[in-house]
Amino acid sequence: MSSINAKTYEPSASHKVAFLGLGVMGYPMAGHLIKAGHQVTVYNRNATKSEAFCAEFTPAKRGLTPKEAVAGADIVYCCVGNDDDLRSVVLGADGAFAGMKAGAIFVDHTTASANVARELYAEAKAKGLHFVDAPVSGGQAGAQNGMLTVMCGGDQAAFDAAKPAAMAFSKAFTRMGEAGAGQLTKMVNQIAIAGLVQGLSEAIAFGSKAGLDVNLVLDVIGKGAAQSWQMDNRGKTMVADKFDFGFAVDWMRKDLGLVLDEAKRNGARLPVTALVDQFYADVQQLGGQRWDTSSLIKRLK
Repeated sequence: MSSINAKTYEPSASHKVAFLGLGVMGYPMAGHLIKAGHQVTVYNRNATKSEAFCAEFTPAKRGLTPKEAVAGADIVYCCVGNDDDLRSVVLGADGAFAGMKAGAIFVDHTTASANVARELYAEAKAKGLHFVDAPVSGGQAGAQNGMLTVMCGGDQAAFDAAKPAAMAFSKAFTRMGEAGAGQLTKMVNQIAIAGLVQGLSEAIAFGSKAGLDVNLVLDVIGKGAAQSWQMDNRGKTMVADKFDFGFAVDWMRKDLGLVLDEAKRNGARLPVTALVDQFYADVQQLGGQRWDTSSLIKRLK
């Protein structure tokens, strides 16, 4: 495989990069790369999105296929829906791996399985390329504000080379280990969030049934051991029955499916996570497929 000299990737340098996938996360992430001065070519399955992006960010170019979009890029960033979507933009005659130059780095921000991360890492290595699995946390607001937390798996040199440009949309970009470690870390993140949101939902529902001023309760307990990001950012909106904050229940169920599949393989016992996954299925049945994940409380109202 071609060697990487991470010292050539200074944070201030302009690099030729590609971004594949312009959804609610990818669109603002790619925009931050433009704002940071990088030369960006984009690809989206729905060409209307890539056309709109290029109209908004006039220096940007677009490719009609992933292969075309990545031509000549030093780094390719990607954020699509799931394992199958990822394979569809990476593999095949029109896929990214068919068009990337030797030694280029593919950084995947999709929340996908650890298995597909390892599969594509091996495929990249066989082709003289580099692959980093790099799922993100922070939701739509984090992407828009350039404040995502990125957890990465892959080779150290590829990680070091990809990090400076990625800091355009990240507040933290951390290598967790070998290929697949980024995806496994994201699973840990989703397990923690699932249990926490259910606990917060039950607490708010209990406080309401008890006749308390729940907003005042949240102000008070938010200064103690019960404090969390979810309480600070979603507690009062849960009280107000507002659930339009970007990270949808459908996406959380996809993520928890990955978690539960991995747990079957590694033997981890996740009784609470499995239960909360079913609670999210209840929310879907209520019509909440696109509600924010804090909508768990809807089951209890």
